[in-house]
Amino acid sequence: MSDRQPRWTQTWLGGTRATGTDLGYPGERLGLPQAGPGAVASWGRRLGAVVVDWVLCTWAIAGGLLHLHGSDQSFAGLGIFAAEYVVLVGTLGMTLGMRLFGIRVAALDGGRPPFLAVLVRTLLLCLAVPAVIWDRDRRGLHDRAAATVVVNL
Repeated sequence: MSDRQPRWTQTWLGGTRATGTDLGYPGERLGLPQAGPGAVASWGRRLGAVVVDWVLCTWAIAGGLLHLHGSDQSFAGLGIFAAEYVVLVGTLGMTLGMRLFGIRVAALDGGRPPFLAVLVRTLLLCLAVPAVIWDRDRRGLHDRAAATVVVNL
């Protein structure tokens, strides 16, 4: 093999960008800005918001206020977590953790997502697996199914 040709592993191990393909920035295909308000939120902010919401719902509410333990606390925490998402994202566009990290859920047109989309997104988020399969715009399957995107405030 000559030095001028890439090894066959360089075309798939490095991903699409290794082939010289420009995919643009996350959110470009959706018409969102590259940075600042309205840009696609980073993974760190999203993860931080979910952790805050989960801790708040599971430990503080289910464990502290309701005095539940073990699997009862886990199931109650998941139910409270889902209720928090449906109520707060459905009315304000963000949960307490999202507000703390400066992000919100938006419909693809930039407005607040419709209530049915919030229900679908919350159900899939609670299943966990759809939330960890993402596209290049940092949208999980739960966001794609609900036609939403998480953006910076």
